[in-house]
Amino acid sequence: MAVATRTNEDIKKDVVDQLYWDSRVDASNVRVTVADGVVTLSGTVPAYPAYTAAENDAWSISGVRCVRNDLTLKYPAGAAMPSDARIIANIHNLLFQQPDIDSTDIDITVEDGRVVFRGSVDALSKKVRVEELTMGVSGVLGIINELVVVPTNQIADKAVAEAIEAALERRYNVDEDTINVTVENGRVTLAGTVDSRDAFLAAQRTAENTLGVLAVDNELSIR
Repeated sequence: MAVATRTNEDIKKDVVDQLYWDSRVDASNVRVTVADGVVTLSGTVPAYPAYTAAENDAWSISGVRCVRNDLTLKYPAGAAMPSDARIIANIHNLLFQQPDIDSTDIDITVEDGRVVFRGSVDALSKKVRVEELTMGVSGVLGIINELVVVPTNQIADKAVAEAIEAALERRYNVDEDTINVTVENGRVTLAGTVDSRDAFLAAQRTAENTLGVLAVDNELSIR
């Protein structure tokens, strides 16, 4: 049976309804526009969890081809904004509690709630993890992650590519035959097609979590 094509208005209504359903998002300050299946979110949200939740809500709607997240973070009116020094202390404490992250080589600066990370970590997955952890810290209104990945041991590009391909083959929600993996000097490029947003993110995380990877360029398209 043929599936009816969804109009932009159909998609917009479902995205708006999904945002209002989600208790993590104050949808009253979020604007939604849709053109050719491309959803654009604009307006303000008070924290990163709402920022990412709104984007995921939009991606969950049938007919969505792409999501442009133009939301900005704005601390709630009347709420006491933590000082930059307090935000730095909270991030340091949070990283110190992570047994797999050595924060001694991570420098943190904060200005008006906007965090900048400099320094180094020994795996790309740790660079990503530092940013994800920081998103949940109260008062954070922006993150610039300039951490450099410096592996303890250099791993040959061929071995990295083979490890990624083998890991993709083990994933139930990814068709590895439609993905081309290339690695040059530790930088991974994923090209080809996947069936869904979940598969897109799964391939991205698979590459990020592979030992020896310094950076990932995800050029996959969702068919």
